[in-house]
Amino acid sequence: MGGAARSARKNRQQAAAARSVAQARGSAGGDRKKAIAVVIAVVVVAVLVIGGVLWINSSKNATENTAIQPGAAPTLAAGVVEKRDGVVVSVGKPDAPKSVDLYADFLCPVCGQFQQAYGQQMEQAINQGKLTVRYHMVTLLNDRSDPPGYSLDSANAALAAADAHKFTAFHDALFKNQPEEGGRGYDKAQLIKLGQDIGITDPKFSQSINLGAYDQQIQAAFQKTVSDPNLAQDYQGQPSFGTPTLAIDGKAFKTTPDWLAKVLNGTAG
Repeated sequence: MGGAARSARKNRQQAAAARSVAQARGSAGGDRKKAIAVVIAVVVVAVLVIGGVLWINSSKNATENTAIQPGAAPTLAAGVVEKRDGVVVSVGKPDAPKSVDLYADFLCPVCGQFQQAYGQQMEQAINQGKLTVRYHMVTLLNDRSDPPGYSLDSANAALAAADAHKFTAFHDALFKNQPEEGGRGYDKAQLIKLGQDIGITDPKFSQSINLGAYDQQIQAAFQKTVSDPNLAQDYQGQPSFGTPTLAIDGKAFKTTPDWLAKVLNGTAG
């Protein structure tokens, strides 16, 4: 083999070796890039998860260390009476020709929507002497707050507010500041503070809340309510009790957009 041939062969071997080194470096560099990308992805996912958990916890605890805002106090006309009878609160003038029973849970989001849509209309009919509303505070979602028990605590507090003749203002404020289902409700101290903010000064109010004065009566009434076939409605093809429920003479009727007009003209039910 001549010198030229040996030189050419040597050059080819050096070129091949250089390509191998370059490929090896490229492979190692690619592996490093992949590793870095994986680490970055893991960090991003961890940040998102932590952020999501913090957001969920913040949302669930939105009522903590906050005051329930009373808002504008509803104006009840002269002659309108708020009267507690057991665990039912009647609001209306004694000679009102029509009455309707309303079953609601202070945690129920649909009840909150119902109050927003029809609350002022009902109170207007009450003030005009046309209607008496019998409010039933139920505990359908008592296990759906965190911690459980807000439905019962708020129902008991509303009855205590009725004893102080401040039911409507208390009721409306709870729905206006309604906590989220599945989250933290308001504790007893916050419910007491709301009562004070709307003008309740009787010490029996806070005592009734702290002692759960009406808890047993509320729970007993709720068991009767959910087992009453006259209050059952069709939910997904099955008759059952839900909230809100409207009833006349102990019989539930469908909540249509014009339900109030039908109650007032005697065609509901």
